Amino acid sequence: MAEAAIPAPARRPVLAGRVKAALVLFGLFAALPPVAAAAGDPFLVLIATRILAYAIAAMALDLILGFGAMVSFGHAAYLGFGAYAVAILASFGITDIFVQIACAAGVSALFALVTGAISLRTRGVYFIMITLAFGQMAFFFFISLSAYGGDDGVGLRSRSTLFGTDLLENDVTLFYVTLAVLAALFLACHRIVGSRFGRVLTGIRENPVRMEAIGFTPFRYQLTAFVISGMMTSVAGVMLANQAEFVSPAFMSWHRSGELIVMVVLGGIGTLAGAIGGAVAALVLEEALGMMTEHWPFWFGLFLVLMVLFSPRGITGFVEKLGRRRP
Repeated sequence: MAEAAIPAPARRPVLAGRVKAALVLFGLFAALPPVAAAAGDPFLVLIATRILAYAIAAMALDLILGFGAMVSFGHAAYLGFGAYAVAILASFGITDIFVQIACAAGVSALFALVTGAISLRTRGVYFIMITLAFGQMAFFFFISLSAYGGDDGVGLRSRSTLFGTDLLENDVTLFYVTLAVLAALFLACHRIVGSRFGRVLTGIRENPVRMEAIGFTPFRYQLTAFVISGMMTSVAGVMLANQAEFVSPAFMSWHRSGELIVMVVLGGIGTLAGAIGGAVAALVLEEALGMMTEHWPFWFGLFLVLMVLFSPRGITGFVEKLGRRRP
C-alpha cells in the first residue's frame, strides 16, 4: 500500500504534507459559499455539502481499506443507518442532530461488531463477498420497511435541529456544519493512524503472521478499526439525509459501496486526505461530465483506468510525484 514504500524517517514529513493538503482542501471549501453567492448560484453549496458527506464516508472506508487492508464491499450500509436514523427518529419527534448521530453510531457499531466478527474470520475475496452479503441484507431490510416508503424512500418534513433551533434549514449553515464534522473526523483519523493502535494496524496489513508472533492479536485490532469506520460512515449518512431531505435504501446499495471504493482508489489508498480529494474529484467529474453527455459513466471509467495505469497511488501519488520533480 501507499505507506509501505516510504522509509520510516521520511514518513513523518509525508504525513505532515498530507495534513497540509487536507487543510488546503478545507480552506477552499470554506471559501465556496461566498463564491457561490457572488456567482448567483446557491445550488453549488448543496452540491458541495453532498461532496463533503461522501468525503466523510470515503475517509472512514480508507481507515480500514488503506491502513487495515480490509476491502469492505458493504460499507454503504452504514450510510443507510445514518440516513434512516434521521428519518425514523424524526417520525417520533426526535430531531436533534446530536441524538440522531449518537443513535446512528450506536446501531452502526453493533452491526459492525457482529458482521465484522464474522467477516474477519475470512480473507481476500471471501471477506469482500461476505461484507457484500451483509450490506445487501441491510439493504433489503430497509426495502421491506413500508412505513418508511420501502423501495421508494421517504422525504423529510424538515432538517434536523441544532441546539434546539432550525439553523440547519439554511443551506450555508448545513454546509459549514458538515465541513466542521469532516475536519473533526479527519483529525480523529489522523490521530488514530499515528497512534500505537494505527501502527499496529498498519503492521497487521503488511504481515499479520509476524505481528501475531510478537504478541499482537490481529483480529482484535481489525475489528476495532472496522467498528470505528462504520460509526464514522453513519455520520456521513446523517449529513447526507439532511442535505437531500430524503432517505432511500439506494443510499446503502452495493453500487454505493463500489463508488466509495472508487473514491478511495482515485484519491490514493492509505492517505486519508487522498480519500477526501478522491470524493471531490469523483463527484465533481460526475457532475461536470453529466452536464456534457448522458454517456458520462464511459468517460469517467476511462479516466479512472488511465489514473490507475499512470498513477497507481491515485491523485495523492500524482501530486507527490510532481512535488519531488520541482527543483
